[in-house]
Amino acid sequence: MTFSLLARDPSSGAFGSVICSSSPAVAARCVHLADGIGAVHSQNVTDPRLGPRLLSLLATGQSAEQALQTVRESEPTLAWRQLLVVDAAGGAAVHSGSHALGTVGERTGDGVVAAGNMLATELIPSLMVERWSNRPEREPLEETLMAVLETAVEAGGEAGPVHSAGLSVISGLGWRVTDLRVDLSDSPIAELRRLLQVWLPQRDDYIQRALDPDASPGYGVPGDER
Repeated sequence: MTFSLLARDPSSGAFGSVICSSSPAVAARCVHLADGIGAVHSQNVTDPRLGPRLLSLLATGQSAEQALQTVRESEPTLAWRQLLVVDAAGGAAVHSGSHALGTVGERTGDGVVAAGNMLATELIPSLMVERWSNRPEREPLEETLMAVLETAVEAGGEAGPVHSAGLSVISGLGWRVTDLRVDLSDSPIAELRRLLQVWLPQRDDYIQRALDPDASPGYGVPGDER
């Protein structure tokens, strides 16, 4: 009931995630990011515990494929799961269990992985990876992720209607500098695009507020006299 992409930006080392589903609150349940360590999606009959477990294995120095193999060897429910993993070196791995729902697709590339279930066509993940790999020079990471999701939807996306979506980026500062979610909507992609248009021009100001509040810009709210 989900299609998604995880990627590591080779120029900055940032990890980015974009995800969409017919189920509610997909980003809250499925997305796991850790600065300098890696990124994981745990989807399809989701077990959110697998995300932190895979990240902990990556933190020990295992590659994406090694961490995924470790979980394969010890987790009895993986036939129901779909897992996407990217490590700090740009390695990517994916697992689609035999009980994954509907039409299933997956694709890995250099520092990127996409996968989905209940898809309109198994080609959706390949189209997502191709859009990521062909991103225009200097395109902001968030814009690339949004375009990846829109490309998937334009190609058919999920077999049925989608209702939730999320877009997240972690870039070495210790928190998600972008973390946008639409949790229940009849048009989650359009709403996510609207949220991104509001957020992206302000993102760096909020980063500065965290790192250097004395120098951060004011917003004219009561009590802020700057």
